[in-house]
Amino acid sequence: MTTVRPAESDTGTAAGTGAGTRPDPPLWTTRRAPGCPFDPPPARTRLIDARPLTRVTLWNGDTAWLVTRHADQVALLRDPRISANNTRPHYPSVSAASEVTRLHNRTFITMDEPEHNQHRMKFTADFTVRRSHALLPRIEGIVTDLLDAMEQAGPPADLVTAFALPLPSLVICELLGVPYADHAFFQRASAVIIDTRSTPEASLTASQELIDYLGDLVESKVDRPGDDLLSRLAAEQLATGNSTKEECAKEARLLLVAGHETTANMIALGTCALLQNPDQLAAVRDGGPAEVANAVEELLRYLTITHTGRRRVAIEDIEVGGTLIRAGDAVICANDTANRDPEVFEDPFSLKVDRAARRHLAFGSGPHQCLGQNLARVELQVAYPALLNRFPGLRLDQPLDEIPFRDTMAIYGVHALPISW
Repeated sequence: MTTVRPAESDTGTAAGTGAGTRPDPPLWTTRRAPGCPFDPPPARTRLIDARPLTRVTLWNGDTAWLVTRHADQVALLRDPRISANNTRPHYPSVSAASEVTRLHNRTFITMDEPEHNQHRMKFTADFTVRRSHALLPRIEGIVTDLLDAMEQAGPPADLVTAFALPLPSLVICELLGVPYADHAFFQRASAVIIDTRSTPEASLTASQELIDYLGDLVESKVDRPGDDLLSRLAAEQLATGNSTKEECAKEARLLLVAGHETTANMIALGTCALLQNPDQLAAVRDGGPAEVANAVEELLRYLTITHTGRRRVAIEDIEVGGTLIRAGDAVICANDTANRDPEVFEDPFSLKVDRAARRHLAFGSGPHQCLGQNLARVELQVAYPALLNRFPGLRLDQPLDEIPFRDTMAIYGVHALPISW
């Protein structure tokens, strides 16, 4: 018998319940309100005060606890009774493709302790604050080269393809030891993997292509090492037998995809948001390093591009705010709503680049907090003021409501950002 999941209504609720029956939990959605592309879906934000914990219906008809408040999410994400292990029953996968490929794509971000830390520790030295700041001169050089090329080509331009995407792609390629000449291939494959509309077959094919490519690359570095992360992985893990070729490739795939997709979308979406707020844009353009660093934290809070939430499963009964989450229940910590929690951020729906926003959960919280956050911060702190100072007349080349936003992607942003100056 085929199970048909309920259709999503305009309000983000499950439609089609019959008279006299108990309504289904509201449907999980990434749909934004018309004219509000920078705000989380209203179906979620209105629950912060009304029902901080509520059931939601997922794409396959299963349900999960939706956690909306900041304090509750911090507590849960640090609680060992909550599991990130995506092989557990009832784990709330993002889509049909992610459900089918969850074993194929499994890395340390979907592992629990001690397994999680054992794998993550291979890479922590490469993403420390000191290591990320040591890359500053090279990042500044890449930014200058890209802006020079934009200026020489002249307006109009697509900020995504001209600047936002190549910048983090070049940085992560140099850090990992991946040839940037192959960027069209890995960017295409990455886009398929993070698109929630991708079929399981397409997602599995794209993931396997990346794993084959990166596995061969790591293997080649056993005999021909360079000064890069994959060469160290080859020497310390593959050549010693501590990790298999496939394990190395899967970890490399995670770093490559996350290393360019997230920062690229923050650059483009952040620029789009600043162009809608000229006074905030001016503060970023004219601010010193401390002011720019603070503005980056506020943009991370305000935009929260990882908008599918932190997905977990309870392994013991847990009481949160008077609500009992039972062992085996699926949980989604919606970090986009946590970052709009008025108990933590005054006037949370406004962009205020002088706000003290460092408590945001854009990078998560607890042991699974984003490994690459220090590198992302450095890239963003260089990119925004450099772009805005180079092109003081920067403007969108089409109305905001015609910009193609990435609602269906696991990482939110824009597919393209037409600009002029």
